Amino acid sequence: MDRFTAMQVFAEIADRGSLTETADALDMSRAMVSRYLVSLEEWLGVRLFHRTTRRVSLTDAGREALERCRQVLALTQDVKSLAGERSSTPTGRLRMTASPSFAQAHLAAAVADFLQLYPQTQVELVVMERAVNLVEDRIDLAVRISNRLDDGLVARRLGTCRSALCASPAYLARHGTPTTPEALRGHRCLTHAYFGRNEYTLQQGSRVVQVPVEGPLQSNEPMVLMQAALAGCGIALLPTYLCDAAIARGELVRLLPDAEPEPLGVHATYLSRQYQPQLLRKMLDFLSERFATELPLAAEPQ
Repeated sequence: MDRFTAMQVFAEIADRGSLTETADALDMSRAMVSRYLVSLEEWLGVRLFHRTTRRVSLTDAGREALERCRQVLALTQDVKSLAGERSSTPTGRLRMTASPSFAQAHLAAAVADFLQLYPQTQVELVVMERAVNLVEDRIDLAVRISNRLDDGLVARRLGTCRSALCASPAYLARHGTPTTPEALRGHRCLTHAYFGRNEYTLQQGSRVVQVPVEGPLQSNEPMVLMQAALAGCGIALLPTYLCDAAIARGELVRLLPDAEPEPLGVHATYLSRQYQPQLLRKMLDFLSERFATELPLAAEPQ
């Protein structure tokens, strides 16, 4: 049987975890999908999946083979593209990940516009606050907001994420308004479980101020911290893409506007510059152009 198609089937099964779902996605019968898988296993001389009645999972040999097969598939796409055998319109499926707050505020709309622009493509957007392993979780593209990225990843900067210290008018009426960074020590601070958990780093003019903080609530999700701040629970350090609208409505008050929290880079991260599928390249270019101008990512602090 066609080994290239067999590799395509193998990669799709690995992504979906099901022969039936793969058959539907590739418009094949389940029996044909099974035949392609068996033929590839016989050619490689290894068992690629553990099979149950409902799902399949990769064997150790399967995981090693999958990486090589993806490289072959990507290289073949590039060769076809260079030879003029493919349309300039991308096709296929891209698996992406981002934090829930950024996905909701910006990435979901961007992906929706991309899919309208390229209707022959599909995107699976996996949202989670933790930084996933791109190999183990089969992620093609991760959008990460950080100034410290994994050395093993390739990163393309998409923009800047700025943050603001905020509290509700009700909280400030009860506890007072801090007028200096050092005054934050006496306040109830709502902190991120992974970033700035016990300390806020602020840039005030030419000096960097590091203020130890503590409070009643920590969370790994900024949307939780914003809801708590809106409820009057304390002061939160929030990305401006989340809190700007609430500030404009007067539901939150921006504190210490002359002391800016550390700006963070918004990066598209992926595994390799080599063997990039056309769809991944298109998405990288699309996001780079969109987020270079989209506010409030590149906005200066008010």
